[in-house]
Amino acid sequence: MIRTPLRPLARVLKARETGENPDHIEQENRRLRLESMRDAARSQAEGRLLTLALLFVCGFVLLGARMGLLAATEPLEMSVGMVEDISSARADIVDREGRVLATNLPTHALYAETRRMVDPVRAARELARIFPDIDADRMAARFTDPQRRFIWIRTQLSPEQQQAVHDIGEPGLLFGPRDMRVYPNGRMAAHVLGGARFGQQGVRAAEILGVAGTELYFDSRLRDPGQLRAPLHLSLDLTVQATVTEVLEGGMHMLNAKGASAVLMDVYTGEVISLVSLPDFDPNLRPAPPTEGEPADSPLFNRAVQGYYELGSVMKSFAVAQALDAGTVTPRTMIDTRGPLTWGRFRINDFRNYGAQLSVTDVMVKSSNIGTARIMQALGAEAQQTFLRKFGFLDPAPIELAEAARSRPLLPDRWSDLSVMTISYGHGLSTSPLALAAGYASLVNGGRKIQPTLLRQDNVQAGEQVISSQTSQQMRLLLHQVVQQGTASFARISGYPVGGKTGSADKPGPRGGYMKDAVLATFASVFPSHDPRYVLIVTLDEGADTTGPEPRRTAGWTAVPVSAEITRRVAPLLDIRPMRLEAVNAAFAATSLTPAGH
Repeated sequence: MIRTPLRPLARVLKARETGENPDHIEQENRRLRLESMRDAARSQAEGRLLTLALLFVCGFVLLGARMGLLAATEPLEMSVGMVEDISSARADIVDREGRVLATNLPTHALYAETRRMVDPVRAARELARIFPDIDADRMAARFTDPQRRFIWIRTQLSPEQQQAVHDIGEPGLLFGPRDMRVYPNGRMAAHVLGGARFGQQGVRAAEILGVAGTELYFDSRLRDPGQLRAPLHLSLDLTVQATVTEVLEGGMHMLNAKGASAVLMDVYTGEVISLVSLPDFDPNLRPAPPTEGEPADSPLFNRAVQGYYELGSVMKSFAVAQALDAGTVTPRTMIDTRGPLTWGRFRINDFRNYGAQLSVTDVMVKSSNIGTARIMQALGAEAQQTFLRKFGFLDPAPIELAEAARSRPLLPDRWSDLSVMTISYGHGLSTSPLALAAGYASLVNGGRKIQPTLLRQDNVQAGEQVISSQTSQQMRLLLHQVVQQGTASFARISGYPVGGKTGSADKPGPRGGYMKDAVLATFASVFPSHDPRYVLIVTLDEGADTTGPEPRRTAGWTAVPVSAEITRRVAPLLDIRPMRLEAVNAAFAATSLTPAGH
């Protein structure tokens, strides 16, 4: 270690030699040492101040960052999923013309953080005033429970409700933004759309999941991030749907029916233009599923798709078509209609005595059970099953509704000879109005099988040829004559030729057999009859015309007039031009078919 001398001896000695004062040198040296010590102390103090200032700055930065993080972070008490994992995005659903059927609407949820609440009792009382279903005492107990820190109050609010809650002025009542699924047309097409609910929920987002109908069937597609901007185009026409609903609802109430359904389908593309089931519901306020009673009594039950019924004489068209296509009969073939037709202990009767013989045409026009049963006797069970399977009556209806796959037709345990006869006129086999619509479309479109669809189509379906085009033409004429001369005379509409077949089926009882005065009336119609473009199926459950001395429950008095009014009102909407009956007869004659004769 080198020590610095207190006095610079060399300079002192030199100063003495030159005659200078050595004390001046010692004073200067002392001054320099003092200045050096002062500078070192100042540097040390400045370093300490700088370190302290940096510590304060870092502390304030950390504190500010933490406060900002807490302000941007949701309460840990929500325990319903992290916001980053939840997406409420869902594509719109529109009709064939692009009119909105379902969309998302920004709204808010209401929750409470009890530790922030100033006056929880008052807040509970005010909330009960805004939301009548809230019990003020129970809500106050929840707010004051020390174990509760986070409470959901409402998953969605209207703007008016949000403002009312805001006016309470309680800092512990907070709003979380989210989307909700909205159906702007209310109960219109409710059974097609189905409805949605919230799935995983956070304070700032809630997952929207389909619960029924197309919302459930297309749930993955509607939630696909890559397709959110592309709406799902359905085949429905909202204007036609509204018209069918209005007429069907009016007919249902006028005829005191328990329920009703209607299916309007394009016979070439399979597009379902309208599908109505009554009673219905508002998907914005979807009711809870029933826990007791018959499922069919619930408004959630889709009678057109889930309802599998014995539909009665509307099935005779397929028995006659099968025989015509097989060549076992022609429209002029005479059939033995003497009754009753006895098979073991069972008897088959007609609505009235039609004489000893009827032509095949008159079997259809007069709707003879005995005649249809005898026609099918010549074909047998195996051929009947094969034919009905080709038309899709033995399998669930393939349509884009979640409920369709869970509903299956009821088939006989043993397809006996008696089953062959009863099924030919619509008893012993259940099917749905939707499947019936697809079957009639295949009957009259030239004989090609049609798959019903709820998606808009641009092309004609190229289905399997299930009957020949000649048989299809013959069925068009037979259905036309049923309306002009037979049981569906109330379906005659000026300017709009209609063909069709009535069906009045006694409803099976809960303990076997059939109920008295309980009829499911069905009318299957096609229009225009000479060149069908659409098929319309109308069903009424236990409807009755009471304008006469006795209630009339058959389809000719109930389902047919309702169907006729629907056709009269929707035909112009479907761009079908009116034409005279003479022109229709001429069109049939051009195909070598004669409308006037049998």
